[in-house]
Amino acid sequence: MRKHYDFGKMKGKKNPYIKQLKQPITIRLDKSTVAYFKALATELGMPYQNLINLYLRDCALHHKKLQLKWAS
Repeated sequence: MRKHYDFGKMKGKKNPYIKQLKQPITIRLDKSTVAYFKALATELGMPYQNLINLYLRDCALHHKKLQLKWAS
């Protein structure tokens, strides 16, 4: 392997996966909710943040809406 590579001669190409990049956000979740997803992710052998993302993506794709009934 070379000690130095000259990248100046390379022709640039657009990243074809740019649309699939994730947006970092800050979200506050209950400790019990995080613990649930961490335990489930451990069972499945994947990072818990990826599992939460997959769950939220499924909700968005299927237009799932939370049904709330407030006590009077």
